Parts: sequence; C-alpha cells; structure tokens
Amino acid sequence: MSKKKTLEDIFNDDEFGILDSKPKNSNVKTEDERLIESFQEINAFFEKNNREPEATNVAEFKLLSRLKALRKDAKKVEILKSYDTHNLLNSKEEVKSVGDILNDDDLGILDTEETLSIFKLKNVPSSTERAESDFTARRKAMKDKDFEHYEIQFKKVHKELREGKRKLKEFKDVEKNLEEGKYYVLDGVLLFLEKDGLEDRQIGDRTRKDGRTITIFENGTLSNMFYRSLAKALYNNGSIVSDTDIDAEKELFKNANIVSEEDIQTGWIYVLRSKSTNPKIASINDLYKIGFSSVDVNERIKNASKESTYLYADVHLLDKYACYNMDAQKFEHLIHRFFADVCLNVDVFNDKGKRITPREWFVAPRPIIDKVVTLILSGDIVDYRYDNTNMVLIKK
Repeated sequence: MSKKKTLEDIFNDDEFGILDSKPKNSNVKTEDERLIESFQEINAFFEKNNREPEATNVAEFKLLSRLKALRKDAKKVEILKSYDTHNLLNSKEEVKSVGDILNDDDLGILDTEETLSIFKLKNVPSSTERAESDFTARRKAMKDKDFEHYEIQFKKVHKELREGKRKLKEFKDVEKNLEEGKYYVLDGVLLFLEKDGLEDRQIGDRTRKDGRTITIFENGTLSNMFYRSLAKALYNNGSIVSDTDIDAEKELFKNANIVSEEDIQTGWIYVLRSKSTNPKIASINDLYKIGFSSVDVNERIKNASKESTYLYADVHLLDKYACYNMDAQKFEHLIHRFFADVCLNVDVFNDKGKRITPREWFVAPRPIIDKVVTLILSGDIVDYRYDNTNMVLIKK
C-alpha cells in the first residue's frame, strides 16, 4: 500500500464521495428583499380589501404608517416601482379625515381636548376579536359617480366644523343620538348614517330593534354593519357631529304639532313665574321660566321648592301649551340660544350650601314671552331674533 503524502492524494482516493460538498445558499435576506417583502404585505392588503389600510386597528395602522413612510423615500419608491401594481406609491395626499384638517391647522385654532381625543387609539381589540365582530364587516369602495354627492357634503361638514357651526360631542344614549341622516366621527374618520335598517329581530326569547345600516365613510367606502355594532364602535371611540343651529331648528319643527290620529302628545311648553323670597330673585322684574315637560306640568312643579331648576322656590304656572312630536332637548337648545343675552345670571344655594347657577330663566316682558311661545308652536321662530336693548322681536 502506497503512503499518501498530500491532501490532493486523499481527495483523489475518496471512492465514496464522502468528502464531496456543495456550497450552501445563504438564508440571509438582503435589505432590498426585505423592503420588497414589506411592500408586498401592503399590496396583499389592498387586493383583499380593495382599499388602502386605515387607522381603524393596530394592524392596519402599522401598514398605513409603513406606506406613508415609503411614499416619502424617493430611493425606496424607485426600488419598488416595478412591484407597485396598484399605484399605491404615487397616490397624492388628500384630506380624508378630521385628523388631516387638524394636522393642517398651523395656528392651532382647532386644537381642543374634545377634538384631539378622537384620534387616540384606545380600547382597540385584538385582530382576532375584531374578526369575530360585525364591526369588521368589509367596507366596499363606492364608484366615483355614486360617491360624488356624499363627498360634497363631507367637505361642507368639515368646513362647518372649522367655522364652529358644528361641534364634536360625546356619543351616548343610542336611541336619541344614532339617527339616520346624521354625521359621526369614528376612529378619526367622518361618516354619514344614511339608513339605520332598524327592524324587530328575534334574539333567543326576546325581541330587539337592530338591522343592517347603510353607512357612508368620507374615504369613499360603504358598510352595511349592524346598527348596534356601529353604536358600540362609536361608544368606544367615536363622537357625534352636532347639527348646525339652522339644521337643529328645521329638525325641531319638521313634525312638530302636525297632528294625526297616530300621534301622541309628547309634552307641554310652560311659562312660570317664581315665588322666591330671595331678594336677588324677587327684585328682578319680568323674570320667567320657559320650559318643556313630558309629564303634566302641575305634577312636574309640585316639588319646585326642592329643585334647583325652580330656584328652590314655589312657582306660579302662567300658561301651558300641549305639544306633539317635539323633542325636549332641541326645544331647550333653541330657547336658550334665542334668549341667550337675557338669561338669568344669579347663584342660588341648596340646603347643603351647594351653589347652583340656573340657566333656564329669562328676563323679558311677558308679551314677548307669549309671542315667542306662539312663534315656537307655529315654527316661525326661526325667522326672528330678540333685540334685548329695545325689547322687541325683529324679523331676520
């Protein structure tokens, strides 16, 4: 047997190929490969949902942030150009939400705790929980021609918010505050509830009102989520967009006192005078309370001396008027705005010394009060304003 002297002799004598080896491919991805893979996730989302990601949950928010960052990086856009099959990187920035408006508010005019709070992600369920909820009902993109009318209205609402004609309010009390034809903000996105879809639904042994809505979002999508699912989402992270004063007045008188056999009396407008012996109150001439009661007025005022709204004193009922189809909250808003300049400004104290500042009493001559109530009942009050200097009603 010959003696092997070199490594070459050893390799040449490897009959069974034990020493044969192949270079392994590296599993380490290049920076460009990682970039492409991250962008393909955004493409996959768009193909599945037919829309760009939004800030509606944590997973989507991450994709949205990634997309915005990519759009700002020209080098990355160039690398991804051949993979941008849905033109996502060339999209122009548009005002799509209330948040966009606030971000563009250089002077900070709109910066308030009330408005900024709607953009905080809070109480956000996990993706699994949300998948099991009807709230994740897929939003469908609307055709441009179908969305055109809504887009005009959304822009108008944004303008009215900036000008202070509308305000954002806390969402509560579903039956009163989730209505067809109203605007809301959900997760920073403006929406319009076109149809509530309410009908009686049998849930086990009980029946409750629910149904598929028609909900339009300002980004051009439409959802048919359940009414109660929408309500729950608004409770968690939503706001009401208030009506303008003009819209509120129109709504108040739309069906007021149009009486049919099916209508039920909803309450009474009443005019009261205080019997208070408090010098601060007794010394004020022409002091009256104009209110609305859903129960009989005499029953409502029987404990007046114990209630702050009646200045902790008995009252004298001057007049009451039956009303139909009138909303108490909207009525009170109208009265307070109409007589804002002559609202009683005095503090009263309860038996425990707690200070109360009533805002439901007004200083105006009785004939003016009577005329205003008449105009409210007819719906013509919207055409008038009160000149408190000359104590006369002036037609607008």
